[in-house]
Amino acid sequence: MELDERKVTILKAIIKNYMETGEPVGSRTISKYVESRWSSATIRNEMSDLEEMGYIIQPHTSAGRIPSDKGYRFYVDQIMQEKDNEVAEIQELMIQRVDRLESVLKKLAKLLARDTNYAALISGPRYHENKLKFIQLSRVDKGKLLIVTVLEGNLIKNTIASIQEEISDEELLNLNILLNSNLNGLTIEEINLAVISRMKEQAGAHGGLVDLVLNQVAEVIRADAEDLQIYTSGATNIFKYPELSDNQKASELLSTLEHTETLKELVGGASSEEQPGTGIQVYIGEESPVEAMRDCSVITANYELGEGIRGTIGIIGPKRMDYEKVLKTLRTLMTQLDATFKNEER
Repeated sequence: MELDERKVTILKAIIKNYMETGEPVGSRTISKYVESRWSSATIRNEMSDLEEMGYIIQPHTSAGRIPSDKGYRFYVDQIMQEKDNEVAEIQELMIQRVDRLESVLKKLAKLLARDTNYAALISGPRYHENKLKFIQLSRVDKGKLLIVTVLEGNLIKNTIASIQEEISDEELLNLNILLNSNLNGLTIEEINLAVISRMKEQAGAHGGLVDLVLNQVAEVIRADAEDLQIYTSGATNIFKYPELSDNQKASELLSTLEHTETLKELVGGASSEEQPGTGIQVYIGEESPVEAMRDCSVITANYELGEGIRGTIGIIGPKRMDYEKVLKTLRTLMTQLDATFKNEER
């Protein structure tokens, strides 16, 4: 059997009705929903075929049908393939300065939770494939060296290193010139053995200091990647949906939303598995990489603000969530963040 136009229409009607009511859907309800285009007998036959094909299930004998994960997956894929309609309006948030981004993201998490009635999460910006813009070495005390590392996106990291050797102001200036002329525009992954060997040779007696500086720079970049901030909001919204409000399920889900390490796995998976060309990934039921979210649907979107600055937005709700509204809201938010950031750069 194939999904012809009539089966698709009836399947969408079942899904939309179930999302609205949370109750199994019968043929009489579908007959009203499709404005009596087909008889109840025809609809029952089509529903039987859809059940046999795995798109809907009958939870109880003599009850109506509800969508299966396969049915939800078909519905979501249909939405994502359609031409974008007029996007839902959400409150406009302007980022006046890039260093206020994290504060804005916290507000956006609350806004998303309020507007969707689901749980929302937003990860703080991560800096992928960071390119070095500038390194500044300064003496702060005897035997102490301040290393200022500036990365693309104007991310600044400071660290103080202990040094054993004496170095004059002129030698320190030459070392700064050496570091910047060799490393500007490179990612930490591109600073290979050949680059390091060439710099150590040029540094002469201070080759060991080059090693020290590079190790410190690599360490602060890796520490920044690990120190990922994730902001959540609307966790208690899950109690609005009976299928998620079971004490054990709700407790596990609430605990997960408070556990940063678990959410990092979700955010990491979203970055690597996004659907090409969309920036959006949809997990339905068992597709979720997080055990406690396998009774839910999770939609994530990756935002990018230029110069490698990226993050992830996520919505967690029941499998009968309003996918169309959530997808439109996420697309709108991604567009607004991108436009706002570009305005900030002008």
